[in-house]
Amino acid sequence: MPASAYSNDQLQVLKQPSTLIWIVMAGECIAAILALTPFPGTSTTSNRWVYFGLASLGIQWIALLTLASLLLLRRILARRGFLAITTATLCLMQALTWLISGLVLSTFGDYWQLSTGSWLTLSLQLSGIALLIGLLGMAALHNHVRIKQLVERAKQAEIDALAARVQPHFLFNTLNTAVMLVHRQPQQVEQLLMDLSDLFRAALARPDLVDLQDEIDLAKRYLDIEAIRFGPRLRVHWTLPHAIAPIRIPRLSLQPLLENAVHHGIECAPEGGEICIGIDERSDALEINIRNPLPPSGAAPHLQRGHRVGLSALRTRLESLQGASLRTASDGDSFVATIRIALRS
Repeated sequence: MPASAYSNDQLQVLKQPSTLIWIVMAGECIAAILALTPFPGTSTTSNRWVYFGLASLGIQWIALLTLASLLLLRRILARRGFLAITTATLCLMQALTWLISGLVLSTFGDYWQLSTGSWLTLSLQLSGIALLIGLLGMAALHNHVRIKQLVERAKQAEIDALAARVQPHFLFNTLNTAVMLVHRQPQQVEQLLMDLSDLFRAALARPDLVDLQDEIDLAKRYLDIEAIRFGPRLRVHWTLPHAIAPIRIPRLSLQPLLENAVHHGIECAPEGGEICIGIDERSDALEINIRNPLPPSGAAPHLQRGHRVGLSALRTRLESLQGASLRTASDGDSFVATIRIALRS
């Protein structure tokens, strides 16, 4: 991985609210440890509370100003490596430690009675503590980023493996349809092959996200192929908004659900059925609903089982996106699949 990308990951971690919370909590813990350290003149509880307040004030100012400085310099540091970020962090912490400790001691020096009695010695002690804490913090940040990257790589490898399972499954079923149509309806083979070529192109495409309109067009081509196969047994009803928003969704999101609907709701029933596809764009989310009849009770067992590989892979791919999910449920005599994708404001 390039150093700039790795550095950018580190800086992105610093922008998270959880990072700020951990920094504040760690600062308070360090202040408590310093206040509980047995120094001369800190035997009474009131003195320890004073020392805790002073230590907390200094540590929080140092930590938060260091974090703010790193965020202000993130554009410059993003082009540097881990060593540059570590060096900049330690230098900032040292400079701020001397500055803040000087301000605190000059303002509240009468209350801070240590055996050294020397501002220089005390500043050196605080500087050493800041150096140690900075090194430990950068080591923890380094490990956190590395673990996060390894988790993301493992998740991406799992998604790629699932997508590889979906594509042969999808192409196999589509080719079976084409073979049957060549013998039964040769006059429609040309249009079928054109639609099939678009489906192949989508199945083998590399980008994982596509425009919603492109995904709808691809789904219509798939249903056109199945309409040739099933004839009047397959009825499709679309409910679309007047204008399709420029939203990007995972490729082949609709096709596995439509294939499942055709397999269970149309192929199993001698009289066929209707598949309803509705797209509803709300202020906070996009919802895609696909409804199909449930298979009749007397349907063949192998038709009732259906294909679960496509749905499982699609659910995993959607869950890998933040705020996306797939829900399936029975509603009366219908089966409903709902894709929900959160929209960022």
